Amino acid sequence: MKDSKEKKPMRKSQLIATLAESEDLSKSQVRGFFESLNRLAFLEIKKSGSFALPELGKFTLKDRKARMGRNPATGAKIKIPAKTVLKFRVAKAAKDACLDGKR
Repeated sequence: MKDSKEKKPMRKSQLIATLAESEDLSKSQVRGFFESLNRLAFLEIKKSGSFALPELGKFTLKDRKARMGRNPATGAKIKIPAKTVLKFRVAKAAKDACLDGKR
């Protein structure tokens, strides 16, 4: 259960400032790097269907089949069409680093 006093996740501006300070770069250089990384990831996912971030994880496109579902408000059966979704699989190195063997 999460504590109400638990730290909030780092925001984009905090991430950029922290990396700029630790790597002795300007904030604009770090921001530019993230923009370039995002562009590269999006292009590669469209082109090949996947993009890996070493030791973090891998983005992949996955096709979902059409299926029958239920409208939660009315209970009526509905047909859910097939679609492609983007998934992220966390790398083992990231799991091990973050969970400290608490699986």
